[in-house]
Amino acid sequence: MLLINDPSDAPAGPKVVAIGSFDGLHLGHQHLIHQARQAARSLHAPLLVYTFDPPSKVFMRGEGFLTDLSEKIELLRGLEVEIALIVPFTEAFARRSKDEFLQDLRTLEARQIYVGADFRFGQGRAGGLEDLHTVAPTQILPLLELGGGPVKSSRIRELLRAGEVDEAKLLLGRAYTARGIVREGDQLGRRLGFPTANLEVAPLKILPLGVFAVRVQTPQGRFGGMANVGYRPTVAGQTLRFEVHLFGFAGDLYGQELTVEFLTRLRGEMKFESLEALKAQLAKDAEAARRLLGI
Repeated sequence: MLLINDPSDAPAGPKVVAIGSFDGLHLGHQHLIHQARQAARSLHAPLLVYTFDPPSKVFMRGEGFLTDLSEKIELLRGLEVEIALIVPFTEAFARRSKDEFLQDLRTLEARQIYVGADFRFGQGRAGGLEDLHTVAPTQILPLLELGGGPVKSSRIRELLRAGEVDEAKLLLGRAYTARGIVREGDQLGRRLGFPTANLEVAPLKILPLGVFAVRVQTPQGRFGGMANVGYRPTVAGQTLRFEVHLFGFAGDLYGQELTVEFLTRLRGEMKFESLEALKAQLAKDAEAARRLLGI
């Protein structure tokens, strides 16, 4: 997959262009890209995805995001996208007129355009679907419906904030993941018999709150485990922590990157009367997680 960040860097020739923020690359996004890919094959033209980093709502409103840039690139590659145009979303980009955006599409030599029904563009969201038709025939795909509502990134964000990772998985078509670098913690988990990797993730990355059964990719291999995301009220914690205990792992992970798949929520965060009570609950959590993971 060719990665570019300016339309002028695209190879010459007609292309099928799919446009969107594509935060999360959920089932609705996948469906749109699949339809665009089918059209590209029938036209013997490459498929180009025009997207933004960060997503517009993250930049404009400070909302949390579902997929960071490296995750998005991996997912686009898995969807057999041939060219990914990932434009930095900046103040200058946000001020661009709809006509400047349309000129990008002309520069790309768009033969067909694919967008979702709620797509808008240009300063003040002035550009609409009717404007895209002035560049090339445009396929406007209705929002995919699943589980009693449209599949949208905003809906997935709400589910994750509520800890509903199973529901989010249905809309994403895969388990929700978060990547982080292991930093030194306060060793509380080790003292309780459940040593944890304390993960530092990108700012604004959405993390579901609670205790979860997880699978974790490490440089040493893939492990089952359990994760806690929360403020640790038992020890009067003040900041959000993302901690992962790996089953069957022994070693040092400091400074390494881990990728955590949230499989099932075991419980919400709780305040315990003592560290002994917390330790007893962690043993129950570990048993439940192992049973769910089949280990």
